[in-house]
Formats: sequence, structure tokens, C-alpha cells
Amino acid sequence: MMNECKTILGFPIFNGSREALRAELERRAGQVSGPLCLFYANSNLLQLCHGEAARFSEPGILIANDGVALNLAARLLTGTPFAANLNGTDFTPYLVRTSPIFRRVFLLGGQSGVAAGAAATLAASGVEVVGHADGYGDMTDEAALLARINGARPDVLLLALGNPRQEQWLLAHRDVLDVKLLVGVGALLDFLSGRVPRAPRWVQQLRCEWLYRLLGEPRRLLRRYTLEMGRFFWLCLRDRRGGEGA
Repeated sequence: MMNECKTILGFPIFNGSREALRAELERRAGQVSGPLCLFYANSNLLQLCHGEAARFSEPGILIANDGVALNLAARLLTGTPFAANLNGTDFTPYLVRTSPIFRRVFLLGGQSGVAAGAAATLAASGVEVVGHADGYGDMTDEAALLARINGARPDVLLLALGNPRQEQWLLAHRDVLDVKLLVGVGALLDFLSGRVPRAPRWVQQLRCEWLYRLLGEPRRLLRRYTLEMGRFFWLCLRDRRGGEGA
């Protein structure tokens, strides 16, 4: 039985446990033609792609909630939070370590050396990494890159370009990628490689990892966590008022 989705700004966001999300990905992978896409929706992605929800709503795309802002939006718009925190930093490694069909992984993105460092970390945990490429020089020759990915025969492509660039790239190239699952992973490769430290476990449990990241990278993240998040909640409030007036 399919889990229900919560609709946030027109985007259907999966609502269930991490085990249920893994099962749903495995189920859909056998039903869609071409690669399945997994995107992690944070407030930044939804406000930047507002108005494109229909493009993200087809059966070959599954969206998981990522971040405190999505949970607050769910409470605001549906009355209840999401069943679980399915952020990509935790769920993606869990998926490729435990799924019987998403075993072979190719990593793409990040600065020079980041994908290689992340690949070493995943391999040390038992994941079968079949290739990696950085997000700069290795992406200049697109035809060669696509041939390299397909030649490695991965089950999963993890792409770290930041949103919405990574989601747009995957949607634009999914028809020429011979991969079961395409995942936009944001900062995951930076975390796995050690280039950017994750918040301590107690900070994660308090759901304050966003604040830890903001303090560590204020120049890059200040706008995201102020103006852009403010626009996200304004859009949510506008949707709520529209629904109440319908």
C-alpha cells in the first residue's frame, strides 16, 4: 500500500518512515521506464522551483522531506508533521548500504577530491562504489561524462551540485542515463569526504543542524536561511489562505 503524501506548495512530499521510503523506491524502480529520481525537498528547493510542481509530480519522481522548515510547513498546511525526518544526509547512505537493488553507486559533484573522499568513506562502510567524478573539470565534456557513468553500470547516481541545479541536471539527462536511481544529494559528498563537518549528534537531535551549518558557512547560507526561507513561508501562508477561501 502506498504511503500518503503531504502536498507543500503543490509538491507531493512522501510521508512515511525511512524503511517505507526504501520500499517505495524499490517498488517504483520496477515499474517506471527509465531512471527513477529521488529529490530531497528543503525550503530552498521548493521556493526556487515554485510554479514547477507539475514537473516534479510524475510517477518517476519521488520527493522526500528534508529539514525543519518542511516539518513546520506540514504542520501549517496539513495540521500534522511528517512521520519521519528523511534528510538526504542520513537516508542516502542508509539506502545504498541496505537496499538489495541499489547497490552499485557512482558519485558526481563537489570540488576536486571531494567525490573521491566521499567514495572512500562509502566503500569503507561496505558500499560498492563503481566510479566518481568532480563537479567542475569532469563535467566540461558532457558526452564523455555520460559515457563514463553508463560504462560503470551503476544502480545509483548521487549528484551533488546544490539545488535546484542538481535536480534540473538529472531531469535533463535522465533519458540518456542507464541508471536505476538518480539522487540529488546537496552537501552529502562534502560531509562524507570530511571537507565540511556535520553537526554533533546532539545538535542533530535538537533539529538545529541548519543553525550549525549557518554559523559555519554564513556567507554562503545566510540568504538561504533568512530571505529565501522567509519567501518559502510567505508562499505557504498564501497557499493556506487560498485553501481556506476555496
